[in-house]
Amino acid sequence: MTTQPVLVLGSTGKTGRRVAAGLRRRGHEVRGASRKGTTPSTRFDWNDENTWEPALEGARAAYLIDSQLADAATTLGSFGKLAVSRGVERLVLLSARDWVVPDGEEKLPSERAVRESGAEWTILKPAWFSQNFSEDPFFRGQLLSGDVVMSAGDGAEPFVDAEDIADVAVAALTEDGHAGRTYELSGPRLLTMAEVVEEIARATGRPIAYRPVPPAGFAEYAAQQGLPEDYTDLLNMLYGWIADRRFAHLADGVQRALHREPRDFTDYAATTAATGVWHG
Repeated sequence: MTTQPVLVLGSTGKTGRRVAAGLRRRGHEVRGASRKGTTPSTRFDWNDENTWEPALEGARAAYLIDSQLADAATTLGSFGKLAVSRGVERLVLLSARDWVVPDGEEKLPSERAVRESGAEWTILKPAWFSQNFSEDPFFRGQLLSGDVVMSAGDGAEPFVDAEDIADVAVAALTEDGHAGRTYELSGPRLLTMAEVVEEIARATGRPIAYRPVPPAGFAEYAAQQGLPEDYTDLLNMLYGWIADRRFAHLADGVQRALHREPRDFTDYAATTAATGVWHG
């Protein structure tokens, strides 16, 4: 086993910290990197190219999260080329489903930048994270209050467990056979928001209600909760896609990458409820 580290960007986030933990469990050296860069994390900022080279020094592979910058493709392209020039052999990109792709655009520009970097590449395109309901303060707050208000109607989503995303990323970073592949990642079944709330209520033994409202009603509710307007608009857009069942289909990326079935939401709810996170 090589002692060269694997660079994990966003190492304190939902997927990054799980990727780092999974690598360490397999005996790999990890260099965690984040914008704050507090110990033991290396400082990394997409907006500060001076932080790139120290993070890449000696690394053999890197886990990337789409920067979400306006010029993300250019930024990722520059980073990818620097990474390859410094000896990085593999890049694994956490991207998104094609809802952000303009009409007529085959792939996300950031994905194309990674594919053209010269490194072995793997791209992950997950559904909504199950962990949003326990690790996002807004969603967790709704569940704690017992009143989940959304403009998602009775639409469905194939929620994916962040542990599965991390397991696929670790495999792609450390094993052969994943280069040049794009994995769409979902859970094993479709769930409406009403079913999600029912699953969590059952796991916690607490009464929790799902209250569907129109987009204007959600905007009014969000304002009362102190949500920023831009975040409210984003949620209304995402909820609208769920309501329209825009991505109401299952993907086989977990099965293809790991040769097992993805974790079910029921398992996530039971495991998470046992931590007490939904009991205040």
